[in-house]
Amino acid sequence: MSEEYGNDLVTVVDDEGNQHQFEVLDAIETDDGRYVALVPVYDNPSDLINDDGELVILTVKEENGEDLLLPIEDDDEFEEIAEIFEERLADLYEVEELEGQ
Repeated sequence: MSEEYGNDLVTVVDDEGNQHQFEVLDAIETDDGRYVALVPVYDNPSDLINDDGELVILTVKEENGEDLLLPIEDDDEFEEIAEIFEERLADLYEVEELEGQ
């Protein structure tokens, strides 16, 4: 099967140097920057069952010719981008609204 139909996986290294693998569900580019919506990939099926299903949303910054995935520091920017991803992904996945939003 062609790789173009496979999952788009990325590895993210946290502050402690631990590697975590994620699947890219969506990517967008706005006037403010580039962003990706990720979900964790688990080797153990029981870990998947215990996952809370939250998207991990990161900004893409280029440094020395490489793309780095970084947290979005500004709360307003994060909320704006999260809303865009929620709208885009709602048609493909069951998106549950949190109380108080």
